[in-house]
Amino acid sequence: MSKFKIPLLVKKVLQKIEESGFQGFVVGGGVRDLLMNASIYDWDFTTNAKPEQIQKIFPESFYDNKFGTVGITAQELADQFNLKNHSFKEENIKPEDVFEITTFRSEGIYSDKRHPDKVTWGKNLEEDLKRRDFTINAMALSLEKNNWKIIDPFKGRQDLKNKLIRAVGDPNKRFAEDGLRMMRAIRIATQLNFSLEEKTLQAIVANAALISQISNERIRDELFKIIKSDYPSDGVKMLFSSGLLEFIIPELVRTRGVEQAGHHTKDVWNHSLDSLKESPSKDKIVRLATLLHDIGKPIAYRKQNNKITFYGHEVVGEKITRNIAQRLKLSKKDSQRLISLVRHHMFIYTPKMTDKAIKRFIKRVGKENINDMIMLRIGDRKGGGSKATSWRLRELQQRIGELMYSPLEIKDLKVDGRDVMKVLNIKPGPKVGQTLEHLFEEVLEDDQKNNREYLLKRIKELKKEL
Repeated sequence: MSKFKIPLLVKKVLQKIEESGFQGFVVGGGVRDLLMNASIYDWDFTTNAKPEQIQKIFPESFYDNKFGTVGITAQELADQFNLKNHSFKEENIKPEDVFEITTFRSEGIYSDKRHPDKVTWGKNLEEDLKRRDFTINAMALSLEKNNWKIIDPFKGRQDLKNKLIRAVGDPNKRFAEDGLRMMRAIRIATQLNFSLEEKTLQAIVANAALISQISNERIRDELFKIIKSDYPSDGVKMLFSSGLLEFIIPELVRTRGVEQAGHHTKDVWNHSLDSLKESPSKDKIVRLATLLHDIGKPIAYRKQNNKITFYGHEVVGEKITRNIAQRLKLSKKDSQRLISLVRHHMFIYTPKMTDKAIKRFIKRVGKENINDMIMLRIGDRKGGGSKATSWRLRELQQRIGELMYSPLEIKDLKVDGRDVMKVLNIKPGPKVGQTLEHLFEEVLEDDQKNNREYLLKRIKELKKEL
């Protein structure tokens, strides 16, 4: 194990636990990532010491849960070990990172499908490892006489070599303990470009309905990790083939087999997956919008005289997307972005469009969402077999860039409601808004009119016109 570079703080933690008369091991994803030569962001430990004993070993630690986990920050550890000017950056560790140290645990009943009803301390390391989710996460790292040793009772290293996600022990039992593990299996497989071991996949198919018992927030977080990975479309395909997608986004399943025409050679389902695969954006909302952009087509589908149309599918898609956003418990900001991108993705550009029309487009989509919309369009184009861009899209982007900082909303005017009331000597009322709206229409036509002197003069003139 000498070829692996393990942070000094990790070594110090294990040595301190051993010096105190207990066993200590590094466990979890950190061991897996170490074997894969990947960056490690979480260092977790397990020990036969009880939480109160761990806290005596590490006085600055905190313990505020009933699951046997004690936490301590990297900075507090460095201070305890008198490591002045410790180079956290070189070890890919931040001073505020929390090292978690958990007492050996044994299996128990998971009534809430997430946490054991009662924590029972385990007798040894293997008993602790056998309750973990997947073999590649059920390995441990020990420090014996200054030598590093991998402990692998469930052949996780072999599964790493074969690029397989395999549940520890009986997969049905693992998924019954926490149904989210089914999504985690697919998420990890997607992130690592691994496959699901056959019995593990069969167990997910058999237990897919258990995902309904999991909170929407936890489902959302795993879904976002899948679609933000390097292989998002593969992850969505696995969600479908496992039966999970029917419980997460059933509306997307309905797009399967919905034929298209024109430049499209694939059905809506496969086009949506291809668009997601080709998305140039890493943003989770842009990628989700790209996946859902044609979600309204199954309802809007019409076929007459062998001609297929989807008139208004973006309006239908807006309503469906709103329901999906609510189901996934998205924040208000994320919901608005997602819905807006789906609603306005059918924009059309011609060179004859006036600056005013383009300004209205920018206003509809939102200045902050324009780049996201272009990213969606690129994914949509490439997902449909076209090139990433076209002269029309490039020209539109250029014109948007030129107009982006023009007045696009009433609040951008150099006058406001107080000016209107003062010039017209009126109180707050509909006429204030009508006057501002009229001024705004003029400024949309000509940016040069957005100067205070001109607008104050126009307010006086509009007193007779409105």
